[in-house]
Amino acid sequence: MRRASRPSSAAAATSSSARCDVAATYRLGAARRLANALIRGLLRLGLGPPRTYLLTVRGRKTGRALTTPVTLVEAEGRRWLVSPYGEVAWVRNARAAGRVTLTRGRHAEAVTVRELPPAESAPVLKRYITEVPITRPYFDARPGSPLDAFIAEAPRHPVFLITPEAR
Repeated sequence: MRRASRPSSAAAATSSSARCDVAATYRLGAARRLANALIRGLLRLGLGPPRTYLLTVRGRKTGRALTTPVTLVEAEGRRWLVSPYGEVAWVRNARAAGRVTLTRGRHAEAVTVRELPPAESAPVLKRYITEVPITRPYFDARPGSPLDAFIAEAPRHPVFLITPEAR
């Protein structure tokens, strides 16, 4: 996917032809819907990319269970849920519910989710775009960028700490 461009504030004042790269905007088009359907099918069979699960969350308005594929960040016995595409429906629903179900094959796990502040999100976001390169066009920061760049990204890419629910 190509990156969008917009004039930088300084360049806009001096030249209309000067441009700088900005993160692409996520759009759920036909190709993405088809890819998600394929990944959903694979995950239901227990196959698919590593650390990728089906996330199911109740809709905050409808109460219906909604499911989408997600890729987790896993490190040092902890797991995080990252929204590379910003404030999408599952993010708003997970915030409202405080819990989701992660499924892969026959294994389903109910977990609680807690959104992290930008300073805690930054190292997770950096790791995420390093491990999941297909999402890089949706970030202004690059894998080699300093943590401050990821702190700036955090409001556009919510990160949730995953904790297993007590039984």
